[in-house]
Amino acid sequence: MASKFVSLSCICNESWGATSPRPHYPLTPTKGLSDDEKNVVEGSEVKAVFGVTGMTCSACAGSVEKAIKRLPGIREAAVDVLNNKALVLFYPNLVQEKKIREAIEDVGFEVTLIKEEITAEKSIQVCRIRINGMTCTSCSSTLESALQAIPGVQTAQVALATEEAEVYYDPKVISCNQLLQTIEETGFEAVLISIGEDISKIDIQIDGAKTDHSLKSIATTLQALPGVQEVEAFPELKKISISYKPNMTGPRTFIEVIESSGSGHFKAMIYPEDQGGRDTRRKKEIRQYYKCFLWSLVFTVPVFLTSMVFMYVPGIKRILDIKVVNKLTIGEIVRWELSTPVQFIIGRRFYVGAYKALRHGSPNMDVLIALGTNAAYFYSVYIILRAANSKDFKGADFFETSSMLITFILLGKYLEVLAKGKTSEAIAKLMNLAPETAILLALDEEGNVISEREIDSRLIQKNDVIKILPGAKVASDGVVTWGQSHVNESMITGEARPLGKRKGDTVIGGTLNGNGVLHVKATRVGSESALSQIVRLVESAQMAKAPVQKFADRISKYFVPLVISLAFSTWLAWFLAGKFHSYPLSWIPSSMDSFELALQFGIAVVVIACPCALGLATPTAVMVGTGVGASQGVLIKGGQALESAHKVSCIVFDKTGTLTVGKPVVVNTRHLKHMVPREFYELVAATEVNSEHPLAKAIVEHAKKMREDEENPVWPEAQEFVSITGQGVKGIVRNREIIVGNKSLMLTHDIAIPLEAKEALAEAEGMAQTGILVSIDREVAGVVSISDPLKPGAREAISILKSMKIKSIMVTGDNWGTANSIAKEVGIETVIAEAKPEQKAEKVKDLQISGHTVAMVGDGINDSPALVAADVGMAIGAGTDIAIEAADIVLMKSNLEDVITAIHLSRKTFSRIRLNYIWAMGYNVLGIPIAAGALFPSTGFRLPPWVAGAAMAASSVSVVCCSLLLKNYKRPKKLDNLEIGGITIEQ
Repeated sequence: MASKFVSLSCICNESWGATSPRPHYPLTPTKGLSDDEKNVVEGSEVKAVFGVTGMTCSACAGSVEKAIKRLPGIREAAVDVLNNKALVLFYPNLVQEKKIREAIEDVGFEVTLIKEEITAEKSIQVCRIRINGMTCTSCSSTLESALQAIPGVQTAQVALATEEAEVYYDPKVISCNQLLQTIEETGFEAVLISIGEDISKIDIQIDGAKTDHSLKSIATTLQALPGVQEVEAFPELKKISISYKPNMTGPRTFIEVIESSGSGHFKAMIYPEDQGGRDTRRKKEIRQYYKCFLWSLVFTVPVFLTSMVFMYVPGIKRILDIKVVNKLTIGEIVRWELSTPVQFIIGRRFYVGAYKALRHGSPNMDVLIALGTNAAYFYSVYIILRAANSKDFKGADFFETSSMLITFILLGKYLEVLAKGKTSEAIAKLMNLAPETAILLALDEEGNVISEREIDSRLIQKNDVIKILPGAKVASDGVVTWGQSHVNESMITGEARPLGKRKGDTVIGGTLNGNGVLHVKATRVGSESALSQIVRLVESAQMAKAPVQKFADRISKYFVPLVISLAFSTWLAWFLAGKFHSYPLSWIPSSMDSFELALQFGIAVVVIACPCALGLATPTAVMVGTGVGASQGVLIKGGQALESAHKVSCIVFDKTGTLTVGKPVVVNTRHLKHMVPREFYELVAATEVNSEHPLAKAIVEHAKKMREDEENPVWPEAQEFVSITGQGVKGIVRNREIIVGNKSLMLTHDIAIPLEAKEALAEAEGMAQTGILVSIDREVAGVVSISDPLKPGAREAISILKSMKIKSIMVTGDNWGTANSIAKEVGIETVIAEAKPEQKAEKVKDLQISGHTVAMVGDGINDSPALVAADVGMAIGAGTDIAIEAADIVLMKSNLEDVITAIHLSRKTFSRIRLNYIWAMGYNVLGIPIAAGALFPSTGFRLPPWVAGAAMAASSVSVVCCSLLLKNYKRPKKLDNLEIGGITIEQ
């Protein structure tokens, strides 16, 4: 994959390249070190700047960077070809500056140390917390403010839709437990999900531990294991919760340690509840609301029948109207008895929520519900007590109002939770990609299989060898150690074609094996796997708020107090109007007086107002939009990226790896001597195979195609091999002197360049190709043309962007000849070449000043300054390495069509957000006046409180369902006709 990012468009002796594209090679992180090494490493990171001479293009820089990153103890490395410098962050206890210099010299470049300094280690950690009990935006805003106010907390985000919080904090100042305590004190239930991006957490159930002491002893034993961060025992549940570093240990080790202690009396397994995760919690919540709704319905239906239906049935009406004490009837007693459990037992959740909200000075939806239902219930109790103590009192109770209100609200919450569960289906599908079981192989010292056994896939640890059967899912990220097959990776990357896999190739966990058997060595497990990273990225995206959501947050602060004020004003206005006979007596229904009519209007205003619809308008659409994007290989990092992407009017493209494939291939060979092509390339490959240069690799790969009958061709030995920096290589192969390089190398060795060879070089340069001269026994025998081919579909993609009224610009560090040639081929009119990374960022800022909303599309590495400067940074061709900090949107495939998909999806998502806000705002703006009786004087239409409650519940459900329609998103039809075929690059 790294070779995708190598630029080969410049001829090494004639032009300057850009900063090295920094391919993602494995580094040596601190988490992979032993305890002793880790203690030494922490706080002792060294930054060194080396001067590297001889680099002439970004391909050279890529080779230098690769050589450095192969060393142990390297944290990061970046090479600046323009200034001939290499910046290296490393741990001096694991690798010395001398070793780094030797690695650079081995690649063929001269190096000197410019400066060296010790840098400080970052101390910010991130934890994710599940929060139960939030009902509206007011709750999430209150909680966010409480977390932000804690010393040591850098940022805190609380998402109502996902019911989770993400907190960045300094562990030296505050602990994770203190964060949980703050949430609990604010009035919500908090459950820790994860600590840190490189730390996994798992719950283990232990059977056979008869005393608390036994469980604590096991916890102490586990705490001593390398890589275990924290162990927490729950004796009442017979459960132990373990936080650990998956690079150093794993759940299988924990289970083996537990079962080997205690004379074999203990039996351990992964805790059952740990399997379901988010899906199980959501189902439990759905079941709770459904159960509450059914019980509420059981009590409410008789209340409704006795007050609204049976009064018209003569026989039953006579029974209900039988007086028990004075004017107190059987019907009133029945309604009181039936509505009381609904009000105080089933509706208890609203009292608890209202109490917690008022205690912290942030009234929410629960306050409105409690206020409205209490007004109806206690007024009805007053009516009954008056009737029991008076022989001539006449009044009607409203028990049906309070009980029906609670019933309809519970129905609304049930439907809302049901719909909200569907918004996160994309994450659920991703998490379900991992197979439940895996076949673990036991190998001897020579690598032969001794035995195999089936295990839970969550018990896989780093360096385990797993057997993947035909048609089975790959159980873990890893490297193929044996076998050949084709693997379908479409569920992760969106790439439709199955990819060939053989020994040495990487595979991704959750992908589908084809018709061959593979042995895979696990390299990334637990939270480090590609699948976990994608899930984490999508979850973080759903946590991040879009700027437009701030509008709802501001309204939520004043919404509930304003509604209560309006409700009181409504009651007072109607009550005074009735008291002073400002309206005809005929307006008052026969079953109530003017006070009761005013009370009905006031209660209706309280219960119809819905802050939930406003709070859910943005996050639900963002959840569905990011989920749909993930299923199409477009990973959008939150609402900010979505909101900015829909406004994009100008896109700045990098060239190498973005508009072009990013991997050099031999496109033409001109033979100047009568030689068989196979023999010619055998001599050239035998020489070039000793070189690390990307151009050399392209020639060797092309030579392998000449010998397709051999799986791993062996080349003749090249004696007296020499690599000449910036020029080429030479050696003796089969007693023939072979020199491969550029024009300068030939002239240095006094080799005449014939006219035909010069014409071939000029032709190659005119076509943005690199011309390589091959001399055999001091005579030029051929010219090899190497090109970084244009991506299939690039021209069509640029054309579609034009039709979307989006301007395209190309900014590259390569020479003007290559840049103009590529730009002309794809149809881009504005070109900026030979630009340093900082100059790319300046161009982005210039476009922003001129009024454009700018998106930058690059490989996410050497383009990082421009990606950060742009309104939307898109990293293309990222493969499985999705943790690109600079980008707002990561495109898993290398196809330019995904740039169009990302912008089109963002426009669709944002239009849905707008529609949600129009509905939520319009509902409250129209609903509250109607509930207050605005239509009553002219039409006689009055909204009963229970109908207002049903309408309030329906508003939240309708907003969520509106967002769910995004699940039917289809990419632009123009892309279906876009052919992304034609060039195949061998990996």
